[in-house]
Amino acid sequence: MDNGNHAKSIDRLGVLVCAFNEADRIERVVQACLAQNPFLVLVVDDGSIDGTADVAAKAGAKVVRNSENIGKGASLRRGFELIRDAGCDAVIVVDGDGQHDPSEIPRFLDAYERTRIPILVGNRMANTRGMPLVRRWTNRSMAWILNRLVKIYVADPPCGYRLYRVEVLPFIMSVEPRFAFEFDVLLHAALRSIRIDSVRVSTIYNRRRRSHVAPFRDAWLLFGVVRHHFLDARREADHYGAA
Repeated sequence: MDNGNHAKSIDRLGVLVCAFNEADRIERVVQACLAQNPFLVLVVDDGSIDGTADVAAKAGAKVVRNSENIGKGASLRRGFELIRDAGCDAVIVVDGDGQHDPSEIPRFLDAYERTRIPILVGNRMANTRGMPLVRRWTNRSMAWILNRLVKIYVADPPCGYRLYRVEVLPFIMSVEPRFAFEFDVLLHAALRSIRIDSVRVSTIYNRRRRSHVAPFRDAWLLFGVVRHHFLDARREADHYGAA
């Protein structure tokens, strides 16, 4: 598999936005994404009850709607399949809650054109002003865990602002339904020697708004992913040791 050294340019860019009850923000997000002239802006509405899907469609996005709230991971999987089916060369994932600035999409494209690295992850850790303390601790902990597990360093593993070449998606797909999906994807990529790098992005947090992230729940889900990979590694070592 081509891991990015000789990958083509990006002619058809898809932007994937996963949203849950973001009717008051999704119009601005979609319009800002469209301003970057992508081939497609796709919104996956994860069972919202506030009209998110209608607002996104009126703003100019293609919209698909989950019949119920099934989680970000499951929504990303659905969106990735549709992006591939649409013939896009690459996809940039943008959250629907306004915590990613779509005007920074060119940073990912510039980094890709320079490096041809097929997975680029946003990095908010260069300037953490405004980032809640628990998020800073979580981000640094996840970076340490990822480095210990697969010997790669990603400064901000939880950051969902990312670029993927569509060719790598089948090789890194996770079955995790919620926020652990994005960490699991990085593990799959590293274990398959698919290159990963970071792109500096802004740190944007709205302190007056309740986050969809639940630190204790998501820490437990992350623990499950790590345990799964440790067990897989042990089974593989035992298999080759017995051979």
